Amino acid sequence: MINIIKLKKELSDKQLIARCAKEFGVVGDATRMKICYLLCHHPELTVSEIAQACGLTVSAASHALKKLRSIGLVQSRRQFRSVFYRLSGSKFSQVIKQSLERG
Repeated sequence: MINIIKLKKELSDKQLIARCAKEFGVVGDATRMKICYLLCHHPELTVSEIAQACGLTVSAASHALKKLRSIGLVQSRRQFRSVFYRLSGSKFSQVIKQSLERG
């Protein structure tokens, strides 16, 4: 189980997330960028883990993830009642990952 408090601490660098959000138009939303950041640093997270870490409802997190999935940035898999998300292997996801990691 992922430590939600640890995830929230990782999202505390608001300047990095805001800068990356400005750089990327389609995903240029702070919430979606937070999700990308989490998925850069954690191979897979559930919708509820992402929602809790970002301070969102599960519905809002699912909506943001749907947009990221529609442009091929994230992939999902279902395991029983949980849906897990991870960054896709696309070139675009690699660019975002590099941008978030360089700080």
